[in-house]
Amino acid sequence: MTKRINRVIELFEDDQPVYYTGLHSFDRDYLTYEQGKKDASIWADYINIGMEHGAFDMGGLEAYMDGLVDGGPTPSGHVTPTVIVELPVQGESADIIRYNAWQIRQILARGVHGILLCEATTPDAVAAFVESCRYKINEIGVGFGLKDGTRGVGSEFKAKEKWGLSDDNDYRSKADPWPLNPNGEILLGLKIETLAGLNNCEQILSVPGIGFAEMGPGDMSMSMKIKRVPGSPPDPRIEEASARVKKACDKNGIKFLESANPGNITEIIDTGARVIAGQSEEAAQIGRKYTGRQMKV
Repeated sequence: MTKRINRVIELFEDDQPVYYTGLHSFDRDYLTYEQGKKDASIWADYINIGMEHGAFDMGGLEAYMDGLVDGGPTPSGHVTPTVIVELPVQGESADIIRYNAWQIRQILARGVHGILLCEATTPDAVAAFVESCRYKINEIGVGFGLKDGTRGVGSEFKAKEKWGLSDDNDYRSKADPWPLNPNGEILLGLKIETLAGLNNCEQILSVPGIGFAEMGPGDMSMSMKIKRVPGSPPDPRIEEASARVKKACDKNGIKFLESANPGNITEIIDTGARVIAGQSEEAAQIGRKYTGRQMKV
């Protein structure tokens, strides 16, 4: 029997690493009902839907989520795999987030389980991001770094079905960020991938409501004016940036995202990373065995 709706949070609470896969939504064959049915039994713990650069396709996302439900339950017994969507909007300021909060409302109304904010730059922007993902009825943290949520009534109409729920109030109470709300099922992530964001990362990662974060090496390299050469070792400045972000994550109880492959997965796990990029099923198999995961995929 499953403990939670969101498989990833369930694994985090057991201190297990999670492994993800996914594509950008500009792949026209990806966000379909048929693909959702196939992905219901996917090897990964969560599916990342890239709308930062892909199409903002809410019809496709709705169909995909319907396919996941109809193709389920997952091998672990959950209604669907965890689905996290990358936001198109950049986290540069609170005003930018608030002007574009409609994106957040639309995405969460499709019944996904989390959102990733790219180019998180200021703590005020991140606070606005968290607030935009919450209903006003959920008050944990309000007055302690957060204002009331801005998500409106009506978004639970279809979203609750994707979570296997029938009651609107049940969905609204559970649709809150973890670990801010220990009973919440929404997982919010950040990409720290600019110099400005790096310089603010300690303050950014102290904002309540964030569950995981990463240092984005591609955009960080551009922000630092570093030209990346395929096959070359990482620039020391990028390694230093990653270490700084991880330290801030560790201080605030936020899970750190790191890339891994079959050759280094155990080493990456030993560093404390708990979100594993790289989209390698083989690495996931090795990692799960290494950490003694007892539950089904």
